[in-house]
Amino acid sequence: MYSLGIDLGSSSIKVSLLDIEKGASAGTATYPEQELMISSPFKNWAEQDPEMWWDCFLKAFAQLIKTSGIDSKQISCVGISYQMHGLVTVDKDLKPVRPAIIWCDSRAISIGDKANKALGETFCQQHLLNSPGNFTASKLRWIRENEPEVYKSIYKIMLPGDFFALKLSGECTTTASGLSEGVFWDFESHSVSQELLEYYEIDKNLLSSVKPSFGIQCAVSNIMAEELGLTPQIPVSYRSGDQPNNAFSLNVTEPGEVAATAGTSGVIYSVTDKTLKDSKSRVNTFLHINNDEQEKRYGILLCVNGTGILNSWLKRYMTQNSLNYEEMNKQAATVPVGAEGVQIFPFGNGGERVLENKILNASFHNLDFNRHTDSHLFRAAQEGIVYALKYGFEVISEMGADSKVVKAGLANMFLSPVFQEAFVNTIGAELELYETNGAEGAARGAALGADIYKSKKETFEGLKLVKKLSPVKELTDQYTIAYNNWKNHLEILLNN
Repeated sequence: MYSLGIDLGSSSIKVSLLDIEKGASAGTATYPEQELMISSPFKNWAEQDPEMWWDCFLKAFAQLIKTSGIDSKQISCVGISYQMHGLVTVDKDLKPVRPAIIWCDSRAISIGDKANKALGETFCQQHLLNSPGNFTASKLRWIRENEPEVYKSIYKIMLPGDFFALKLSGECTTTASGLSEGVFWDFESHSVSQELLEYYEIDKNLLSSVKPSFGIQCAVSNIMAEELGLTPQIPVSYRSGDQPNNAFSLNVTEPGEVAATAGTSGVIYSVTDKTLKDSKSRVNTFLHINNDEQEKRYGILLCVNGTGILNSWLKRYMTQNSLNYEEMNKQAATVPVGAEGVQIFPFGNGGERVLENKILNASFHNLDFNRHTDSHLFRAAQEGIVYALKYGFEVISEMGADSKVVKAGLANMFLSPVFQEAFVNTIGAELELYETNGAEGAARGAALGADIYKSKKETFEGLKLVKKLSPVKELTDQYTIAYNNWKNHLEILLNN
């Protein structure tokens, strides 16, 4: 018996089969091998075609079944992880009416800022725990203001993962955790915020019915089961945004536990049982996937948009793809801590929440044409990403959600020894690296949600710790100096 996990990212779609009895991966596939393109027809826009995501899933799933040799009829449940904060809009035929406005799109920043003032900062902090900012609700208001004919044609709005559940089942559903990440959720009334909907003039009927993050959300339709070779009516029994799911994948579900990831964007995600918030919304608090009435669980999310995308930009344009990431990592390791003065600020992927939604853009500093090489840039990029995460982690610490241990999957930027070393010694916490990924985590969540696994302990018996690193004082001292220099320069850039 197997569980299927789907991880809908902005760079690729990953699928994984979990052998439920063994608690271990039975195969993983990703499509495409190169990063998906993000369309940006105007400055600060970022869009993708939802049907493109689905086509990539079909190709990845076919590849997974072929390479694993597993009979797809043995799949018992489906779990979905997805890129957060996106907006998919469908008509009455359940077809997208426009491209999805994805997480790093910055067009709605001014709309969210205006809403924060009009609704009142006190109200937004107490009820939404965030400014409406550039989140899904504000993106929908942007469509209403700028594309009125498109808005009139919308039957339902959804997050990217909701769209995949729709494709699988034919039903429009969502989760409370998902609505909170779109800043539709009122944390005081424990329901959709009527005040926000009224201010944005959004019809509540555009929202899908709310299902639990764990549990029977919908079922694979007979038509889709035939197309995919699945057993009809198996449940879609887990759904989560990628960062809560990354935390779940690492068994980060209890107060004081922290997860990190560094793919296209970089995130530190801290679980708490308190409704903590940052008055400037530089980090954001949402419902964690295991929140319930008896045991409140919230996730404080620090996101830096420009992390792995900076590394891929260097690979594409600095090396013309002549080097792979492993070779870039080896070159970065030949340069000492601090990259001999080179500093990179990785903020070239839209407005950054940690910078109060300022669009700073990426920049390189202190280049000496007689001394510095591409190896210095590779090192400075990885350090700059870590420093940006540290800058936001300081906000989380000030909120009272600090931790001495951070868990991450051994993937993406965390594959780099330089990145691992910089992270541990700059953040000042132990780093535990696990053999898992978002698709595998979604598969575990589906088995738990379908009540195949009876407990969280049983769910994670097969999760493997592969590496553990601790800060080293000599390195910590060096990284502290380099980080403070970087931070001082950042403050100059922000004040210009």
